[in-house]
Amino acid sequence: MAKIKLEYIWLDGYDVANLRSKTKIAEGDVENFSLADCPEWGFDGSSTQQAEGGDSDCILKPIACFPDASRMDAFLVMCEVMLPNGDPHPSNTRATIPDDKGLWVGLEQEYFLYKDGRPLGWPGEGFPGPQGPYYCGVGSQNVGPIAREIVEEHLDLCLAAGINHEGINAEVAKGQWEFQVFGKGSHRACDQIHVARYILIRLCEQYGVDVEFHCKPFQGDWNGSGMHCNFSTDYMRETGGKEYFLKLMDKFDEYKDEHIAAYGPDNHLRLTGLHETQSIDKFSWGVADRGASIRVPHAFVKNDAYKGYLEDRRPNSQGDPYEIVARVAQTVNEVEAAL
Repeated sequence: MAKIKLEYIWLDGYDVANLRSKTKIAEGDVENFSLADCPEWGFDGSSTQQAEGGDSDCILKPIACFPDASRMDAFLVMCEVMLPNGDPHPSNTRATIPDDKGLWVGLEQEYFLYKDGRPLGWPGEGFPGPQGPYYCGVGSQNVGPIAREIVEEHLDLCLAAGINHEGINAEVAKGQWEFQVFGKGSHRACDQIHVARYILIRLCEQYGVDVEFHCKPFQGDWNGSGMHCNFSTDYMRETGGKEYFLKLMDKFDEYKDEHIAAYGPDNHLRLTGLHETQSIDKFSWGVADRGASIRVPHAFVKNDAYKGYLEDRRPNSQGDPYEIVARVAQTVNEVEAAL
């Protein structure tokens, strides 16, 4: 039996939720340790905007467990917050997603790396050269110092943890990066995005670097940061059809305000109709159109099949993936229930 470090991770109750964590020491067999070995735990909800001081106990319910390669004999334990009576806490957005193994989700997390209040690679005053060479760029003049080292180490830590990364790349604005996570089932990608965010933030502590998830941290002729949501269902992948697709797009248009409300804060700063976005008050779809609300891949419409997956480009980088996926699932389920 070994002493094992369990880092319990959860979302707090702020309007824009923050990741919180604390370490529990347990005994067990490291080689065979699993989620079933992680007990429920408690925390002071009065310090996280999740309870009053006179009745402050909240419960952490483990929902996913990942090896932590940055510590010896350690695991990262993603949790959802429960009330003492066992009901989901009002801040528990994970509980709003229906359990659907046929819903496949891919999330593209964009972010900026900051040091001393400026994106990495930016001059001390003013701005770098205009956008163009930075997307998937190579060379310190394009990606800046330290950044490549951080994103590569982050990738390695995530892969060691079992996070289902699909890839990484430098993004359109200087100092901006992206990683992608895919999961089969309605919760998996969401859980893993939160753990990947946590790993990145904690890694950056070592470099004195901050992670900026805000969707438009500065104004000007610069791309904002999104968290594009790629999604498909059993019906969408296996049957599809143009009539189904058009009904789906009509429903997304009908609920455009509800979707925007779930897609992250300050999105009006990002969804302007410029910089590969559609305006926040409009809904559109287009084949391979990165200026549309929904980008339809060429493969989706190939041979008039209208099946595969779709990309909602409106969710932003600071959004809660649980809320985003819950809203997407609600709209798609309404259409498919009427078929």
